[in-house]
Amino acid sequence: MHRYSSLIALAGAAMLAACSQKEAVKDTTSVSQSGAPAAATSMYDPATRTATVHAKDFAFVAPDTIPAGWTTFRFLNDGPSLHHLQLARLDSGKTMADLAAALKNPGPPPAWMTLVGGPNAPNPTAESNGTLNLEAGNYVMLCFVDVPDHVPHFAKGMMHALTVTSAAATGAEPTADATVTLADYTFKVTGALAAGRHTIKVENKGPQPHEVELVRLAPGKTTKDVVAWAAKFDGPPPGDAIGGMAVLATGRSGTFTVDLTAGNYGFICFVPDAKDGKPHLAHGMVQDVKVD
Repeated sequence: MHRYSSLIALAGAAMLAACSQKEAVKDTTSVSQSGAPAAATSMYDPATRTATVHAKDFAFVAPDTIPAGWTTFRFLNDGPSLHHLQLARLDSGKTMADLAAALKNPGPPPAWMTLVGGPNAPNPTAESNGTLNLEAGNYVMLCFVDVPDHVPHFAKGMMHALTVTSAAATGAEPTADATVTLADYTFKVTGALAAGRHTIKVENKGPQPHEVELVRLAPGKTTKDVVAWAAKFDGPPPGDAIGGMAVLATGRSGTFTVDLTAGNYGFICFVPDAKDGKPHLAHGMVQDVKVD
């Protein structure tokens, strides 16, 4: 298996997409009458500072350039497979071609790549979002999901270069009503998560990279069932992938907005550990959340 195929380690979350699709909502507002995603040049709205990104098997249709500052990435999964949007900042003048070459080599991630978050994986035909404060520079959008054949989707062409240009107006951070703080290996939730619409701030204060994959658990299931199922991927998955925040490097933060219905949810981190390579969920980085 490729060393980066589990960097986000959403194989478990990806398989969740095989669960009931009846709650997924397919978006058609940004799709042309022919069924093709809208042109990349029209996919950034400066009035709302929103970048729309479509995912398919296996490519992103996304803007090539956006201004620096706070940007909301609206992520629509048009493909039959699970996908997510991981943003990586490239320093030292590096390009997407440099990153593609580096990802083929064994060893630790290149020091000039910083994982800065993004919308985590929703079910196919659904959407998720993430709002990030991006500095000017070179970035790459990637999908590290590797199901069903253990080949990460970026290796199938799912990479997209993004240039963030300097800007005088940088927007404002969304007002969050709840915060999820990431550490090794815990989620700390501040604020009540009742049924309704929430803007959740995610901040990584741990020494390792972490993510939040939000899962709506099937009736009677808990995150323990997710952990047990993810060890073998045997049988029907115990929930649906909703979204969340893709991997954040230490000290990074971002927000996402989600509509919650009453039921049981789970926060899960699938990122592999720097010491033993096991996903952080195996180290206890899961949390059940009841929404009334």
